[in-house]
Amino acid sequence: MPPRARSAWTKTLGLLALILLAALALGLLIGQAWPVLTTAALGVVAWHYWRLRRVLLRLTSRQRIPPADGDGVWNELDRLLHRSQDDTRSRKRRLLEMLRAYRAAAAALPDAVIVLERNSQRVQWFNEASSSLLGLQYPGDLGASLGDRLRPLPIAHWLASGRHAEPLLDVPSPLDPALRLSMRLIPYSEELWLLVARDVSKIMHLEQVRRDFVANVSHELRTPLTVVHGYLDMLDPTDQPDWAPILEEMRRQSQRMTQLVEDLLTLSRLEAQDTISDESVSMGSMLATLKREAEALSQGRHTVTTHDQAAVDLWGSTRELHSAFSNLVANAVRYTPAGGSIVIRFARVDGDVALSVTDSGYGIPAAHLPRITERFYRVSTSRSRELGGTGLGLAIVKHVLQLHQARLEIESEVGRGSTFTCHFSADRAHPRDGDSTGAGRERTQQQSIG
Repeated sequence: MPPRARSAWTKTLGLLALILLAALALGLLIGQAWPVLTTAALGVVAWHYWRLRRVLLRLTSRQRIPPADGDGVWNELDRLLHRSQDDTRSRKRRLLEMLRAYRAAAAALPDAVIVLERNSQRVQWFNEASSSLLGLQYPGDLGASLGDRLRPLPIAHWLASGRHAEPLLDVPSPLDPALRLSMRLIPYSEELWLLVARDVSKIMHLEQVRRDFVANVSHELRTPLTVVHGYLDMLDPTDQPDWAPILEEMRRQSQRMTQLVEDLLTLSRLEAQDTISDESVSMGSMLATLKREAEALSQGRHTVTTHDQAAVDLWGSTRELHSAFSNLVANAVRYTPAGGSIVIRFARVDGDVALSVTDSGYGIPAAHLPRITERFYRVSTSRSRELGGTGLGLAIVKHVLQLHQARLEIESEVGRGSTFTCHFSADRAHPRDGDSTGAGRERTQQQSIG
């Protein structure tokens, strides 16, 4: 207890004792000790109840009542309440100023910011940019379901994913399809989510220009590379033995350039696609093909095994999935020393269906994993060039999986190997013993209609 409160408490107790002693003395003097003492005690109780009523009035009043002068415990309580009320008002004023500043900052953002209720997906608040980018209107759209307001964008399922919702990197604005948006869902509390939409039209335009440039240049390089490669094949090293190493290196480099051009064209084609026509992908045949390709590329230097544990097939593009899986298998063969092992496994993992390629190769340092799927990104430049890699294989894998609404998971440890896992959602799988051809046509037609 603070010294001032202790002093007030002592004075109040002393005053109470003095009053009761005086009442007792007066009662003894007139011969009515107990009646006088009882009357004095009741008076003290009545006075304390009166002071308690004043405290309640102070607590319930919206006005600032100054504390009364005095040194008793009730006066000290009045002073403490008055100080507490002042502190509360000051804190509330600071919080209101901060809230106004935050709301002003959010309103001034060029990005659309929307506060959503978690369970109902209803709009609680949005800034001015939400009107120009998404078409929301104040106050009519407050409390409305965001999925209904943003039609025809199919984002209701995306919003339902909550914490697991992947950012939508390129979606058309409901106001203008030419306006491209990037949307991200941020759960920041148990009850509220934050949706941020950004105008990426210029970025998407520049990205399209870059894709067109790469595709055109790659296409134009095909003809001169074919001519160079043809003339190199016509040259016989036996005619000029001294030129044999030079011709061999020229052939190897021209083949590498040809493969690089083909990978660039494949990547440009994948980037230009928004959707794929689903067909039934026979995973039994796919695993057998991948094993044959791995053994052919390995030429007996590795042990290649496959495990088909899922017993299902996938909906998707056989061509694109084979391109992605074969890139993973080829990388495993290239970056695994002779005598190592490569395991191709198709199994169910946590409700998903996953194809994984595990090798016992060099492994990848953890610092490189976040960027490993970028085009032309190399962990070891000298080793990649020596083994014939183009630096585009994992970029192709990433784009193929994005077209199939799948994701790539990479686990690696230096000196112990790597595991590349392609995770497909459960709705991408179907039993092998069904009429997969007819079902595939039906699924494709449904997607086309949707």
